[in-house]
Amino acid sequence: MIIYRKGGPLRIRRSPAPEPPFWAATALSPYSARRAMPVSIDYLDLRASAADRAEVTVCDNVTDELERGAARLASPVLIDATEFAEAVFGRGGEALRACTGLRLAAAHLVSTRSDLPREVPPGSTVIIAAWPLDFARLEDLFVIAQLRALPWGAAVPVMFPVTTNLAALEQLAQLTAQYGARFLGAIPIEADQTAKGAMASSLALEDDDETYAMLFHADLEPLHTATERHVAALADAAGMLDFIPPPGWPERTNWNASVLLALTASRMMAMERDIELAGTLARSARAVAELEKPLARIAEAASLSIVGSLDEVSAGILSEWLEGGRPLFVERVNAEWRLRRDVGVEL
Repeated sequence: MIIYRKGGPLRIRRSPAPEPPFWAATALSPYSARRAMPVSIDYLDLRASAADRAEVTVCDNVTDELERGAARLASPVLIDATEFAEAVFGRGGEALRACTGLRLAAAHLVSTRSDLPREVPPGSTVIIAAWPLDFARLEDLFVIAQLRALPWGAAVPVMFPVTTNLAALEQLAQLTAQYGARFLGAIPIEADQTAKGAMASSLALEDDDETYAMLFHADLEPLHTATERHVAALADAAGMLDFIPPPGWPERTNWNASVLLALTASRMMAMERDIELAGTLARSARAVAELEKPLARIAEAASLSIVGSLDEVSAGILSEWLEGGRPLFVERVNAEWRLRRDVGVEL
C-alpha cells in the first residue's frame, strides 16, 4: 500500500565537489525517499529498500521553497522526479521550471513509472532510470523523449539479479541508441536485506538455489563493478557517452573539469589501478571545484602549473581538455574501463 501525504519538506542536499554518478552540486527531491513497491530506490542515497506500506510525503510549494532557498542552490542541480508520485503530482516538473527561472542548469531524473517533462530548457538534461526494468514502458518513454526532442539519456540502477542480466542490458542499450539517447550510464545501488527479500519473492528465487544464495550471501561488489564496465562498453559501442554527464557537459567550466578528474579517479579506483595516483586525481578534482577563478582564464594568462593544488598529471589532463582535445591519459583509462562481461572474466 502507498499513501500520499502533502506537506512534506523539499529535500535539498549540497555537495562541494562532484561525485558519481550524477555529479550534482545540488540535489533536490520534492518527495520522501521511499515511494515505490515492492522495491524503492533512494537516488540521493543510492540505496534500495522495501516495505509493505509506504507513506509518501509530497512538497506543497516547490517553487516557493526554491526561491526562498535560492542562496543555498548551485548549478548543476539534480531533480529526483522518479516513480509514480511524479505522474500524480508533477512536483519534479515544477522544480525544473523553478530552476529555469533561477537560471540553474538541471538534470531531471525520472524512472519507468514517472512522467517526462513537456520541454527542457537549454543546458539541462533528462535522465531516464530503467527501474523497474519494464521494456514496454521504457520504450514508450524513449519514444516520447525522441518526439519531444528532449536532450536525454538512460541510466541503469545496477542490482543483482535484475539489472546485471547481460541479455537485458543488451536490449536496453539497443533501445536507447535506437531512440536517440545521448548517454547510457550505470548507477551503483546498495540493496538492503528488505529489498533483496522483495526481489527474491517477486522473482520466485526460492526455487533457484544458486541465485538465491548469491543474492543473500555472496560479495556482489565485483559483479556490480563488472556490470558497470559492461554498460560502459555497450554505450561506447553504440556511439553514446558511457556515463551520466552533468548538464552543460561540453562547456569548459571548473565544475566540468572537476568531473573529468573525478570520473577518471573513480574508474581507476574501481579497477584497482594505481590507487595512489587515483587518490591524487580525486584531491585535485575537489581543489578545482573550489577554485574561485576560471581555469580557462588561468590557462590563458599563464599555465595551470601555477595552481599549487594541482598535481602534474591533473594539470596535463586539464590543459589538453581546455585546448579542446581528449586527454590521452583519460582516454586510456576509459578504454580499459570499457570491458564487456561476456568477453572478459565471467563472474
